[in-house]
Amino acid sequence: MKKTVNYLVFLSLIISLGFSSCVSNKKFEASEARAYELQKEKASALGQLSDCNTLVKNLNVEMENLKTENASVQKDLKILASESKMTIADQAEQLRELKALIQSQRDVMTNLKNSIADALINYKADELTVYIKDGNVYVSLAEKLLFKSGSDMVNPKGKEALKSLATVISNTKDITVLIEGHTDNVPINTSQFEDNWDLSAARAISIVRILTKDYGVDPVRITAAGRSEFHPVATNETPEGRAGNRRTEIILSPDLNELYELLNQ
Repeated sequence: MKKTVNYLVFLSLIISLGFSSCVSNKKFEASEARAYELQKEKASALGQLSDCNTLVKNLNVEMENLKTENASVQKDLKILASESKMTIADQAEQLRELKALIQSQRDVMTNLKNSIADALINYKADELTVYIKDGNVYVSLAEKLLFKSGSDMVNPKGKEALKSLATVISNTKDITVLIEGHTDNVPINTSQFEDNWDLSAARAISIVRILTKDYGVDPVRITAAGRSEFHPVATNETPEGRAGNRRTEIILSPDLNELYELLNQ
């Protein structure tokens, strides 16, 4: 009986030790897992800290650059303020001069438009029109007044119109003259003209030659340009619209040098 009791006690001790060992192993494993998680969190925190340090460094650099730029702007403003000698009264006087000059140019262009309209009064509205646009005088000459279809040779009636116009141009100083040839969108391809660009430019050049060589307009004042079909004034879907697009525009512009000089004072 005594042997049995001792055996049971010994067995209980063994079981107790085994259970205790099992519990310790679980706690150890849990501790290892927690330590691993803490290491990961530490690595993540260190990475975020490094990013923050980099951002702070970049912001400091940007702030220094802004300070430098601001100092430069302030310096420029001081220089500009010291160099500006115009008082409020001076500025008001310049504004009055500017307004007077602009009005004077408007008057010149209005008188020029009226002189041209008077010189070309015998021509019909479907042959030419004279108008002011954007401060310039436009003389729009229809194809039928100047040219035969597909030709750059100016006919006699067109030459008479150009002669009257040349007289007004020669008597009006301080204006420049731009001759623009325009076509409709019907393609042309002949032995003489490769396309509408070619035709429109050739027509403009023909008119320049007549104004300068035949009627004595100063060639320094004139420019020729071909615009082809790309600046229509009417639809190309109808015969009437296409006829309106086949035109030559003579654009008279004021000399703006005096205006620029006033603005630059």
